This record gives sequence, C-alpha cells and structure tokens, in this order.
Amino acid sequence: MPNAEDQFEKLRVELRRGSLVLAVLGALREERYGYTLRQTLDDAGLPIDEGALYPLLRRLEAQGLLVSEWREEAKRTKRFYRLSADGTETLATLLHEWNAISESILRLTEKDA
Repeated sequence: MPNAEDQFEKLRVELRRGSLVLAVLGALREERYGYTLRQTLDDAGLPIDEGALYPLLRRLEAQGLLVSEWREEAKRTKRFYRLSADGTETLATLLHEWNAISESILRLTEKDA
C-alpha cells in the first residue's frame, strides 16, 4: 500500500498535468522561445522540466494549437512558439471550462457546504 506522501505526489502530478497545458497556452498568447517560456511558467509558480515542456509543445503544435518558427536571435537559432488561431479559440473555451470547474470545486469544498 502506498504511503500518504507517495499518493499525494501522484495526485499532485496528475492535477498539474492538465493545468500546465492551460498555463502554456495562456503564456503563449505572447510569442516566446522555450527558455523564456520555462522562465515565465517558473516565475508564475509552475516550474516544468525541459523533458516535459518540449514534448508538450510538440504535441500542442501537432494538434494545431501552436505555431512555431526558427529564428536567429543573439547569434543563436531559437524556435519561437505562439498560439495559432485555433489555439486562441481553444484557450478561451478551456478558460471558460476551468472557471466553471473551479467555481464548482470551491462550492463543494467550502466549510459550510
């Protein structure tokens, strides 16, 4: 039987996984390259490993939610990402859903509920 700490960690990872998709889409309303995106997420309290971020970016791009392009900046070639038109629409829909879920959870977990 898993201990409480292991169980909590698994649940935390599961909760964060979906949240990170929303955070990445939100952060990419402004064009960013991978390093600055990681920094933005970290600054917001949502750190993510490179090993998790780049596969997520590739998946979101394959789904048509992001577009990317290689450009040279400061004598280095970097891949810049931003939301596509579909990504912008999907973000708005997901934010609406997130807010509805959040309100429901708050109602269910309030002390006097």
